[in-house]
Amino acid sequence: MRTVWPIIKRFVLYIFLTGATIMMSFPLFWMISSSLKTIDETNSAGIVWFPPKPTLEAYINIFHNSAFLRSYFNSVFYTTLALVGTLASIAVVAYAFSRIDWPGRNLVFFLMLSTMMIPAQALLVPQYVFFNKLGWVGTFNPLIIPGYFAGGAAMVFLLRQSMAQIPKELDESAVVDGANHLQIFWEIVLPLVKAPLATIATFLFVGFWSSLLVPLMYLQTVGLYTLPIYVSTLYNINLTVQPWPTIMAAAVLTTVPLMVVFFFAQRYILESVVISGLK
Repeated sequence: MRTVWPIIKRFVLYIFLTGATIMMSFPLFWMISSSLKTIDETNSAGIVWFPPKPTLEAYINIFHNSAFLRSYFNSVFYTTLALVGTLASIAVVAYAFSRIDWPGRNLVFFLMLSTMMIPAQALLVPQYVFFNKLGWVGTFNPLIIPGYFAGGAAMVFLLRQSMAQIPKELDESAVVDGANHLQIFWEIVLPLVKAPLATIATFLFVGFWSSLLVPLMYLQTVGLYTLPIYVSTLYNINLTVQPWPTIMAAAVLTTVPLMVVFFFAQRYILESVVISGLK
């Protein structure tokens, strides 16, 4: 019985994990399946699990839609600039908090962490008023520029903890060899926190790419709309019959970059988790 019990537990665990995987994957399956159907099939009374004759008509139509292509470019433009600037500033600030001793460092770090207690919803109106006075409403500036000032205290904290685990002797040896802080940061510290940095970059990318509320608040121009806003406008079209294949095709194309990024970054994410666990 003792030899059978571990096998039974493992079998039950596999059954549970398989069921959870199917449940979590179902929305993705339904989205892809619906994008390959006709409008009649998506709006039929019964459930059509698999389209009898899959069609790419929805994808062809949406690729011929200039508004979709423009929103795709806007999302790529905004996400790229915001990601690069935010990641670079987070890395610099985390290095300053973890590797450099300066007066008031702990106090400033405490004040930065205390900002995590402020709900994001409470900042929407003050931020909007501030950016409106700067004349930034109707541009990408409110979405991109704040990230260049180490936007995201939680991400700074995560990277700072990873950098703090690196032995200080490496810095001292580099200083003896004539290296400055910029060289230590670029050539020693960053290569050693590659996994946490890739994890943070993945989280930031998902947040920027999927953001709906903040771009909707500040862009206010159809020509500047990002993909999430474009998909929401497709759903809100005042039609008797919703164009679900087109909506789902747009949603699939919006999700593809997220899946690609996670596919290439999952090794670094797992490595980061393993390193954190060992430490």
